[in-house]
This record gives sequence, C-alpha cells and structure tokens, in this order.
Amino acid sequence: MEDLLKVGVITTTHGVRGEVKVFPTTDSADRFLDLDYVLLDTGKELRELEIQNVKFYKNLAILKFKEINNINDIEMYKGRELWIRREDAQELDDDEYYIADLLGMKVVLEDGSEFGTLKDVMETGANDVYIVETKSGGEVLLPAIAECILDVNIEENVMTVHIMKGLL
Repeated sequence: MEDLLKVGVITTTHGVRGEVKVFPTTDSADRFLDLDYVLLDTGKELRELEIQNVKFYKNLAILKFKEINNINDIEMYKGRELWIRREDAQELDDDEYYIADLLGMKVVLEDGSEFGTLKDVMETGANDVYIVETKSGGEVLLPAIAECILDVNIEENVMTVHIMKGLL
C-alpha cells in the first residue's frame, strides 16, 4: 500500500498573493477543509506546505499556503501534484477504497478464474469505472457498481467481478 495519497493537482494561480486553484483527486473538494497541510511534489522533492485558507470555485478548491505570499513563489508549480500521508487521510466507509490501493489488483471472475489486472480508475459523474487489462492483453471497462464488483479484498490484492451482459 502506498504511504502517500494524491489529493489534488495545481491547475493555475489565483490572484497575486500566492493562492492556487486545485483540481481535487478525492471524491470531494470539501476534504481540503480537514487538512492542515499538503505535500507539494516539486519534481525534486516533496515540500510540506501548511494550508492557511480554503475556498471553493466550481469544482476546484482554492488554497492559500502559509509559506507562500506571492504569485511568483507558486506559479512554477502549475500542474504539480499535492499529496498527504496515509495516516492523515480521512477514514473510509465500508465499500470505499483509495484508488492507490486498487491499482495493480488481480481481477478474478466469480468462478475464481483469473480475468486480468486493474490498471486505472476513471472517475465519472455517476460511478467510477475500472479499467482492467485482460490476460489476453485487451482492455475492459467495468462499472464500479454492486452488480459488477462482487468483492474487493485489499489484504489479498484481489477483486472478484461479475461480467454483466454486453460488457465484453
């Protein structure tokens, strides 16, 4: 399991006082309200930045960092990812998973036969879609709904699925 979890990506600056617009990679931008800091991937290192203020604009979070007071100090980080340590992450409900824990998971059919490997998760408005690379090298899109995803076992790194009619 990953020690760090991605929570967002800096899209652009906001104003001249060092605020940034962040596209959240969590299920809700509101989660930034519960964070004291984020780790900025500068390309060379992870830089801890204390969150001073959080606002919202459409689907974006606008963050002001205590250490940054000028647009010139943050502008170079457009497109960079923001991370948190796993121990600072929000508790998940049953049947909720961190994407980082799902990637690379072995996918098996309900009869136990191996189907493929979960390569990516597409976040859509209605439900997530799991991108599975099949044993034969093809790609199958599985909706993350109870009728299709029967079981997710994080400890064993295995997902059991039912292939609904029309998906293949």
